[in-house]
Amino acid sequence: MRKSGFFAACMLAPALLAVSACGDNAPAEEASADAAGIAGIEIANARMVLPPVSGNPAAIYFDLDNKGDRNIAFRSAEVEGAESAVIHGSMMQGDQMVMSEAPPVMVERGGSTKFEPGGLHVMVFGLGGSLAEGGTANVTLIAAGNRRHTFEAKIQSAGDDR
Repeated sequence: MRKSGFFAACMLAPALLAVSACGDNAPAEEASADAAGIAGIEIANARMVLPPVSGNPAAIYFDLDNKGDRNIAFRSAEVEGAESAVIHGSMMQGDQMVMSEAPPVMVERGGSTKFEPGGLHVMVFGLGGSLAEGGTANVTLIAAGNRRHTFEAKIQSAGDDR
C-alpha cells in the first residue's frame, strides 16, 4: 500500500508543476515588457558628446518625458562599450560650475526632465573604441526596482553643438 501511495505522488508531481507554471505567466510578460523599456518613458534629442581631450569622460544629453501612469525615480545609468556611467548634476558654487553625482532623478507622471549642458547629464567614463563620432551609443537608465529603459544616443565630437 505504501508503494502505491509513493508511486501516485511521483506521478502527480509533474502535473502539479505544469499547472503551477501556467499560473505564473505574468512575471515573464512583465520581464519581456521591461526588456523593451519602461512603458510611458520617451527619450528625444539624445546625444553623446565626446571629450575634447582623449581619456576624459564624455557627456550624454537628452529630453525625457514620462507619459506613464506613475512617477519614476532614475537612480543610475549604463552605457554599452564604456567602463562606467554616472548621472551627474551641475550647479554654480560661487563663481564656479561644479559637478557631482546626482541623487535619484524623480520624473512625475506627465512630467519631463532635460538632461542638458549645465544641468543633469550622464557622465561616461572609460570610453571603448566602439564609441566613436558618427556612431551611436546604447544608453540604459535604471529606475527604482531595477527597471531599465534603453535608448540610442548619436555620438558627436566635442566641437559640435551640444
